[in-house]
Amino acid sequence: MKRRPDVTLEQLNAWNKNTLGEHLGMEYTELGDDFLIGRMPVDHRTHQPLGLLHGGASVALAETLGSVGATLFLDLEKQYCVGLEINANHIKSVRSGYVYGKATALHLGRKTQVWEIRITSEAGDLVCISRITMAVLDR
Repeated sequence: MKRRPDVTLEQLNAWNKNTLGEHLGMEYTELGDDFLIGRMPVDHRTHQPLGLLHGGASVALAETLGSVGATLFLDLEKQYCVGLEINANHIKSVRSGYVYGKATALHLGRKTQVWEIRITSEAGDLVCISRITMAVLDR
């Protein structure tokens, strides 16, 4: 299965308008044949009360990257996808800067997709590892 070649980073970032991704400051930075990379600031929007990156913000980044990545493999006039399950292991804390997520396709099936999302700090430390299973549905 091949990724749609007609989608650009500019289009993906425009899709973020008026979404949770925009509110949290997410942006897409790189698009490959089987992966999508984005970043999110670690600031007042994404902190928990102790001033650390909120685990839920990491999961929001993971779900956004996995869902949008999955969408890139569909004919949107015929199909769409929704999340079935997501899990996350929070490995290391971050207080400021950006975190970067790389969503990589592990399985691109006709009815399901599975994506792994590795979130790292600016220093390259693993912050969170997540996996999302997407259901591919007909319109």
